[in-house]
Amino acid sequence: MCLDLLKKAGQMWVMGQGLAHLHAAIVVAAGRGHRAGGGIPKQYRLLHNEPVLTRSLRALCAHAKIDQVICVIHPDDHALYQNAVDRLPTQFKQKIRPPVSGGETRQQSVFAGLKALAKPETERPEIVLVHDAARPFVSDALIKRGLEAMTLHDACIPAIAVIDTLKQIDAHNKVMATPDRSTLVAVQTPQIFKFALLFEAHQHAQTKDGLTDDAMVVEHMGRAVYVFEGEARNIKLTTDDDFIRAQLEMASSMITVTGFGYDVHAFDKGDHVTLAGVKIPYEKGIRAHSDGDVILHALCDALFGVMGDGDIGQHFPPSDPQWRGASSDHFVKFALDRLHQRGGQLLHADVTLVAEAPKIGPHRKTMIETLSHLLQLPEQRIGLKATTSESMGFTGRKEGLAASVVVTVRMPEKEDHHV
Repeated sequence: MCLDLLKKAGQMWVMGQGLAHLHAAIVVAAGRGHRAGGGIPKQYRLLHNEPVLTRSLRALCAHAKIDQVICVIHPDDHALYQNAVDRLPTQFKQKIRPPVSGGETRQQSVFAGLKALAKPETERPEIVLVHDAARPFVSDALIKRGLEAMTLHDACIPAIAVIDTLKQIDAHNKVMATPDRSTLVAVQTPQIFKFALLFEAHQHAQTKDGLTDDAMVVEHMGRAVYVFEGEARNIKLTTDDDFIRAQLEMASSMITVTGFGYDVHAFDKGDHVTLAGVKIPYEKGIRAHSDGDVILHALCDALFGVMGDGDIGQHFPPSDPQWRGASSDHFVKFALDRLHQRGGQLLHADVTLVAEAPKIGPHRKTMIETLSHLLQLPEQRIGLKATTSESMGFTGRKEGLAASVVVTVRMPEKEDHHV
């Protein structure tokens, strides 16, 4: 099939009919991926310091028509899986159901996911898409084309035209035939189906081996499968060379930006101050609407700055009573969520505290550990310094303290994910 026919499948949109309601996605992540190297299953290897699975999940969860996502994983991979999920924005995590254990074959793993989604029967999804965990570059546009194709069909899969000449060979590597490539396509995921159809097809194929994708499972039952236009960028990471090429491509499409944040707070009555999320005993407290953590407040503004996304007062106005006494790590998580939604990645944070007191030396290690956990950054990528103002100004008079933060962030030159 030529590329023009693939495009036509994606363009068959009936005006006024609306999109079919896509409820669920199954991410197949139970494989071991030994050919990719790296010492761990390929879906957990890092691409620019982020697990492949995290990127695949973010792409699916970001689509407005996907209500829930379930991963099928290997029983030994729960810690790796949780680490990948923990990196997602909060609202994306809310779409993710508990994982289920996969089987020895892809067919068994997908069926395990389908059975989990089938309970209870009253809440079975209408449409399900099945996606390879090792395809982290699936785009929102590709999913949209698949949904449009599903308004006309019960089973649709993304495909791209074959551009190389193909040869059929025998067991001795002798060429036997040259197939007509105009009738051939290379298929990808996500493959999209009416849930009832795919569930029945998998039940029907339980005794049949050698079905390598879900389209084959449906074909085995004698039902039609249609294609829509895939994307060349939607590659499946299989070998170490694939990871090298993906890293290079991602680097070429990213820019490095810096953000600066600054915050001050006056001292007040109290017995401690909170800095970098750590309560430090002191003879005074902080006058503030929230917990008055100047380091985390400056950090938030630095993150908002790289996104051109206002400031902390805009997102968390002091006039709003719900933030009275709030822990500032909530604000940082919110800012990080927005950064991740835009495809951004925090690389480094450099903090400077200006204060005559309290002294942070005894607490520095705990502060760095807390920031490392909050920001999901290695400790060596966090700078934490303290200085005085040589008895000058409000900090020199011990009337308050100030903090500045510089963050370094890698951002897509063109954003794929929007808030």
